[in-house]
Amino acid sequence: MIKKPTGFIIYRGPSALDGKPIVAIAISRSKNSKTANMVQTYILRADIDPRLANRTGQDASICGACPHRGSPNNYVHGLATNRTCYVRIDQGPLIVYKSMLRGIYPIATGHKAIAAIGAGRMVRIGTYGDGAAVPSYVWDSLLSQAAGHTAYSHQSGMVQSTYDAARYMVSADSEKAARAAWADGARTFRVIRGVSDVVKGSEILCPASAEAGHRTTCDKCGLCGGASVKAKSIAIVAHGSGANMFKAGR
Repeated sequence: MIKKPTGFIIYRGPSALDGKPIVAIAISRSKNSKTANMVQTYILRADIDPRLANRTGQDASICGACPHRGSPNNYVHGLATNRTCYVRIDQGPLIVYKSMLRGIYPIATGHKAIAAIGAGRMVRIGTYGDGAAVPSYVWDSLLSQAAGHTAYSHQSGMVQSTYDAARYMVSADSEKAARAAWADGARTFRVIRGVSDVVKGSEILCPASAEAGHRTTCDKCGLCGGASVKAKSIAIVAHGSGANMFKAGR
């Protein structure tokens, strides 16, 4: 019996951010308790272990100038200094990267093949990495028959990206940055120190967060779909592996 693939390579080529080789992989199933069973997408350097890419700053190809990447260092092992991103690189991203090297992910070629992966499903653009590093036509196909999506980007001001305010939540790193995005008609996703930092009238707490009582999961909520969703912006209290080092801007 032929085993059904757990994921597919939906893009392999130059990064829209710096032209370096990247790969986008869509994973069909997820056990993430917050997002639930969404299609998860990992954007990785195609040629470098994700830990090394982060440690040396070469993850700019997939994350741009995101401040949560940390500062490059000369360590032989480990990650960038003062990295505050909530994503554990040694878990999902590393597993997906090693699985790619083993050749377990077939290539989904063309619109129909990519569209079939997202058909009827909620899709998470950028489980790791920034979706704006990938040509927009890839996401157009993946979302064409999807039930909805979530997407976040730090590339709203970067002309060398494929950022689209209708698709992405702006990852705002301060209230000032969030207000600027709102003035431009964008919606934001902002990490905050505590519940009292929520800007009333403009933001709500992430309904899937602990502070909001885990009222729902991302696959059922769907609020983080960019400006195409008519709703308030979203804020979430710092969490994950980088929470202890996180210092929100003012």
